[in-house]
Amino acid sequence: MVTPKIISEFTRKTVVRATNTFIKPYTHHFSNFDLLSGRAPVTVFYAYAKPRVGDYSSMLSVIKTSLSQILNQYFPFAGRIVSNPITNLPEIVCHNQGVELIEVHTDVDLASLDFYDLRQSLDNLFVPLPDEAPFQMQVTSFTCGGFLLSWCIDHIAADATTTNMFLVSWAQVARNEPISNFPDHQKLIFQPRRPSIYSPLLDQTFSKCTKEMFLSAPNTYDVSVKRLYFVEASDILNLQELANKNGEKRTKLEAFSAYIWKLAATTLEESDTDCNMGWLVDGRGRIMSKDVKNLVGNFVSMAVGKTSVEELTQGSISDIANAAHEAISKVSNEQHFLELNDWIECHKPGMFLANILLGISGPAVMVTSARYFALDDMDIGFGPAVIGTVYSTIPRLGAAYVNPQPSPKGDGSLVVFAMLWPKLAEALEMDPNHVFKPITAMQIPTKKVAKM
Repeated sequence: MVTPKIISEFTRKTVVRATNTFIKPYTHHFSNFDLLSGRAPVTVFYAYAKPRVGDYSSMLSVIKTSLSQILNQYFPFAGRIVSNPITNLPEIVCHNQGVELIEVHTDVDLASLDFYDLRQSLDNLFVPLPDEAPFQMQVTSFTCGGFLLSWCIDHIAADATTTNMFLVSWAQVARNEPISNFPDHQKLIFQPRRPSIYSPLLDQTFSKCTKEMFLSAPNTYDVSVKRLYFVEASDILNLQELANKNGEKRTKLEAFSAYIWKLAATTLEESDTDCNMGWLVDGRGRIMSKDVKNLVGNFVSMAVGKTSVEELTQGSISDIANAAHEAISKVSNEQHFLELNDWIECHKPGMFLANILLGISGPAVMVTSARYFALDDMDIGFGPAVIGTVYSTIPRLGAAYVNPQPSPKGDGSLVVFAMLWPKLAEALEMDPNHVFKPITAMQIPTKKVAKM
């Protein structure tokens, strides 16, 4: 598919503020886990067909009204990030400065976008997030009447769980429904222990960094290819069956990771004898002593596995899935998160990031999961989204990045956003098993595509 040259026209910028004027100004302090974000901008977008009822102006009115209402619950998102001159740590000054709502119009139909080659079709579409803004929203309209909603969030303010909770709540407000989960902004649960105790594993996994270091990470393998793939549910089940062959029960994510890890090893230079893989692990399901399910901010760690290229290329999917399971198990517990909190406390001030994302641990692939982002939850009253995904406008990363998420079919199949080095993209697409298929209209419900 040849993507037409997209000409985008900036039409308007509106500042949307929380409606509750009785909220007194305050300073929102970040937790230690927030400092583990690298301050990377993260984009989430959803594409919508032309509404059956209403028009662009009515849709925009709903967006602005509901956004101003949900900001009452997520007040820090309407603030500005500054550096505290005493602690030298970032914080949000919450004076209801507001969220910028950017309106953009393009001269193409939504259906003509190439959702497979995302760098070609979308990189120039999104307006960059200002350094001081924790959150920004953009509405992009197309000639067909369809539109694309996107949110760019500074990772220091929210991880995937928080972002999803915010978006679902916002959509509920837009539909005039009650919010199902109220956010918890309390950070007191993250008080470090005295004395601090942590294992050597953390020194091996994380480093202090700056935003500039993250954005200019060594790029030996040119992680600049941005793709959107479709994976059949049957292929995931087949991989899980292969992963379970030795009698061990492995998760779909572990099996899926093993397949990618094995292929990645075949694409490396001869001088690279090892290949790393990382997994983001959400701590909300690991802390048993406190209720943190609605916690706003960041609460994730990174599990890292390092295996020789020889073991990966010659080993079975089952063997590699076992290696993935072992690495993930080391951080999937409350003790690890307590130690990580202590480690960050001992190394402040500064920002921190996993070494594999800084490109200092050799070739690596990071696998995360946006299983929270469901299309049905993002109906704002004008019909459900056609397609949606986590996205990154960062030109490159220090590691390849693979993010599987539920497909619109709802049958266990996946839509996968990936940032890859060219040989890895080629290996995934040319593999005889054809697990990774370039996304096409065939993977989007026909009744929705027809209305674009």
